[in-house]
Amino acid sequence: MLLSKIDLIILFAYLLGIMGYGIWMSRAKEKNVSDYFMASKSLPWWIVGGSLIASNISAEQILGTNGSGYAIGLAIGGYELMSALTLVLVAKFLLPVFIDKNIYSIPQFLEKRFDNRVRICFSFILVVLYVFVNITSIFYLGGLAIANLTGLPLLIGVLGLVIYSASFSIFGGLKAVVWTDVIQAVVLLLGGLIAAGVALSALGKGNVISGAINLYDFAPERFDMILDKEHPFYNNVPGISVLVGGMWIANLYYWGGNQFIIQRALAAKNIKEAQKGIASAALVKLLMPLIAVVPGMAAFALNANVGMPDEAFPWVLSELVPVGIKGLVFAALVAAIGSSISSLVNSVSTITTLDLYKPIFNRSATEKHLVKVGKLTAAGALVIGMLTAPLLNKIELSQAFLFIQEFTGFVSPGIFVAILFGLFWKPTSAKGAFWCALLCVPLSVGLFLMTELPFFYRMTISFVTLSTLIVVLSQMDKIDIDGKKPHTLPGFIILATMILIAIPFSLRIFMGDIMLSKWLGVLILVMTLVCLYFVFTSKQSSKKAISIGSSLFQTEKSFNIMALIVLTVLISIYTFLG
Repeated sequence: MLLSKIDLIILFAYLLGIMGYGIWMSRAKEKNVSDYFMASKSLPWWIVGGSLIASNISAEQILGTNGSGYAIGLAIGGYELMSALTLVLVAKFLLPVFIDKNIYSIPQFLEKRFDNRVRICFSFILVVLYVFVNITSIFYLGGLAIANLTGLPLLIGVLGLVIYSASFSIFGGLKAVVWTDVIQAVVLLLGGLIAAGVALSALGKGNVISGAINLYDFAPERFDMILDKEHPFYNNVPGISVLVGGMWIANLYYWGGNQFIIQRALAAKNIKEAQKGIASAALVKLLMPLIAVVPGMAAFALNANVGMPDEAFPWVLSELVPVGIKGLVFAALVAAIGSSISSLVNSVSTITTLDLYKPIFNRSATEKHLVKVGKLTAAGALVIGMLTAPLLNKIELSQAFLFIQEFTGFVSPGIFVAILFGLFWKPTSAKGAFWCALLCVPLSVGLFLMTELPFFYRMTISFVTLSTLIVVLSQMDKIDIDGKKPHTLPGFIILATMILIAIPFSLRIFMGDIMLSKWLGVLILVMTLVCLYFVFTSKQSSKKAISIGSSLFQTEKSFNIMALIVLTVLISIYTFLG
């Protein structure tokens, strides 16, 4: 048993406290759909920001990225840093439209903009992804950490996480989840900073600053933020692609099209509260490499005796963190796991109940019945995740964070394309979006099986291919047209997206920075130009098109200041460590 009695007391006191608080927040006997799935749309900005952080920082963030930090270095922190900028962009350009149109889920938006076929298709894809990739992998990593620290079997650790998460995620709905999230966000940030401080202190013989200097001196190449092509992990963090290219597909999908993340902002009191909450979360994300990467790097410098990279953080916790504090840091790890599981379960429940069950099986269902179905669905997601988590132990899973990114990359280009063109290009038709939904996973799987390309590159190819598909099919669809002139203003947002993702990919192929055939670079560039040509010249307009005025994108001074801080910090980091 690696945890002392004092650590166990602290740990169980925390767990019981959170469970009790969650149950207390769930005490209302009658809940309608808005209460259970959207917390009555009453969340203030600090709840939105805290819940976003707690939902995002899960086992794969604490364990997985520390494992990648051990194996790769600080470059893996690019995911976290660029997420901060992505949050600002989502709050500025995507969120105002969702809230203005009274959206409660991404699939619901897809039905409003397109039709029920698109909604159902993407709903099914998201539920499968959340249950069999996200929830399962988080249970596995959490159970692995508990097994390493307590000696308990993996399945027992997973069962404990199920009971912990179920205590407030099933009965309390989103309100119980987000209020417990805030407490868990504070605990996990505090615990993560303690772990990083202790690890650096060990390197500096009692001095944290000296430890940071020693870490840099020991392996300065592990502080490179942009990896060169000769780096052994270039396929996982492919150079400049962390700044332009496929990284933006992953980030914009995750923060702008991912139900279990965006649902917090959609449940805010109003757009201003939602934007301030997201901006505050962006500021916290700038600290994440310190919590989610540096301890793993320090474990490498200390020659940690680990069997696989993902054991780096548990090693720091068991070998370096002192008695008493260890219980708090371990509680932070459980907090990260529990908050993410509860958030995912609530989103699975929302999508399954409102976007699959109600439109397919029971359109006339009462709100009380839908809440009941939501609770049963939440319980089912937990059980499936618990039963499938041990199966991950039978496959080679040395870096779980990259495993999740890989499989999420099968889905993210399709959903992002549907959202992007659905929002900002009026001619986008339901037929184009439906075929985009049908083909996004087969296309990504085909590229995965037939090539050895890094997943960033495969996502970029999928994104451009699906963008061309949705544009061409929409142009061919003459059913709903009612336009008189090209819609150029929203088109500039699509242009900016192509400049960030597709065009740099082609140019890097031409310059030899990406070792792919030049004909592929030509093909990607041609498809991109075809998309942009129709975006800026088409006079068609779907009857379900969204009208967007420039006033919708106006933001408060406090948001603008936080956005400027994020941009300044990112420029500084990549200037000095790039």
